[in-house]
Amino acid sequence: MIASLTIVRYKKRFIPFALTAMALHRLPMSFQKGCSFWKLLGTGKDEGFSMRADWQQWGLFAVWETEDDFHGFNETSFISKWWNAFALERWTILLQPLQSHGKWGGVDPFGKIAPKITAGQVAVLTRAQIKFSKLKAFWGAVAGVEEQLSAAPGRIKSIAIGETHYLAATFSIWDNVENMKAFAYKPGKHVDVIKRARDEQWLSEELFARFKPIASIGTLNGKNPLEGLI
Repeated sequence: MIASLTIVRYKKRFIPFALTAMALHRLPMSFQKGCSFWKLLGTGKDEGFSMRADWQQWGLFAVWETEDDFHGFNETSFISKWWNAFALERWTILLQPLQSHGKWGGVDPFGKIAPKITAGQVAVLTRAQIKFSKLKAFWGAVAGVEEQLSAAPGRIKSIAIGETHYLAATFSIWDNVENMKAFAYKPGKHVDVIKRARDEQWLSEELFARFKPIASIGTLNGKNPLEGLI
């Protein structure tokens, strides 16, 4: 089993095609060989916690039975051909799941994983379903975390992703587990937000997953974020 996150930047004049894809691509993904879980995503303009949508940038997160299944999709699928026609650039990171807990849309995307420890880069996906009554409190609180995340030692890349403003996620890549944990757990705005979310019951569903990056394909904003690192 591997996971993939693909981020696609569309040419400005093709933004209507990007919006169309969010509906049109659901059918082929539902029948895609070797794909056990997928989500079509929007992205934010900022590095990790953002309500400002980037209308040029969209994403697909998927879980594959084998790496060959991903490559078959990436090379021959209708969706890949669509991206080739309308996208300005495309970047995909392939990921080996190391551990996870929680659900996404009522589903555990990875099944039971025996937790693994690995050296080197680590990627993290945190996803939350925010209660409607708590949206204002949540987004007001996480706005202050953006600065802490941007300045965090060891952060290689972070992207705000999600399905809507109440189905939000952050994907981040770190140079090692120690720096990731230092951001996640040291006293500061991030820890304060986690505590408030639990104490005030902001979330109706959440997922945390950790991965080992195994390949980085293509570019995002003109460069491969993991060039020379994998």
